[in-house]
Amino acid sequence: MQTSESTTTLWVAYGTGGVVGTIRKGDDGYVVTMAGASESVGTYPTMEAAKGALNSHQRPGSGWPQFREH
Repeated sequence: MQTSESTTTLWVAYGTGGVVGTIRKGDDGYVVTMAGASESVGTYPTMEAAKGALNSHQRPGSGWPQFREH
């Protein structure tokens, strides 16, 4: 019996108040989901674009989050 294992890379975005969202590498690009959201913000072609999208969906006046790979 063969077992197929799929792995994805996950980055967690941390702001001054804790986790603000995640970026997950998928087959179609980088999927951005904000903390507490039931649906993703969208899928972006590059990590830099995903980081920018996540940052733009934070509360106004929030600083650039720290991204840590998990």
